[in-house]
Amino acid sequence: MKYLLVGIGNKGEEYAETRHNIGFKVAEKIAEKIEAPFRSSNFGLLAEGKYKGRKVLVLKPDTYVNLSGNAVKFWMQKENIPLENILIITDDLALPFGSLRMKMKGSPAGHNGLKNIEAVLNTNQYTRLRFGISAEFKDGQQIDYVLGKWNEEEYSKLPERIDKFSQAALSFVFAGVQNTMSAFNGK
Repeated sequence: MKYLLVGIGNKGEEYAETRHNIGFKVAEKIAEKIEAPFRSSNFGLLAEGKYKGRKVLVLKPDTYVNLSGNAVKFWMQKENIPLENILIITDDLALPFGSLRMKMKGSPAGHNGLKNIEAVLNTNQYTRLRFGISAEFKDGQQIDYVLGKWNEEEYSKLPERIDKFSQAALSFVFAGVQNTMSAFNGK
């Protein structure tokens, strides 16, 4: 069984520590846990490893957030990975900072990366792991906020939250989406 875990983010040093790149940070932690180094590949950086006997591909697309669907579709088709074995890891303004929510399907909720994935795959029936970044910004400041850096308090809590999200992603691989949602949602 193969799994594709996709951390959504933007390439480039100027985006590395921004809220919008939390998917990349979680992907890096997953790759570290399965001892799989990233290498340059089609549509981004890819790490290939195993977790409890299952093949796991961890992808950090280099398409920028808003065009992530092409990378997801390419690797799904190339590796013949079924939709139910895909996990998209992304930021979410609607959740308080650090909140974890896994869902099996749903709307993109205004997230342009998820909108693009849905459009390219022609479905919203894929599992997503949402990392709450809260919505602590004034009207008209959303872009600056999501592309902004974490505040000091958030930054101090990130390592623990990133580790928790990587645990949830690997639980998805081994225990399945329902068990993972029960064990991790809201934690």
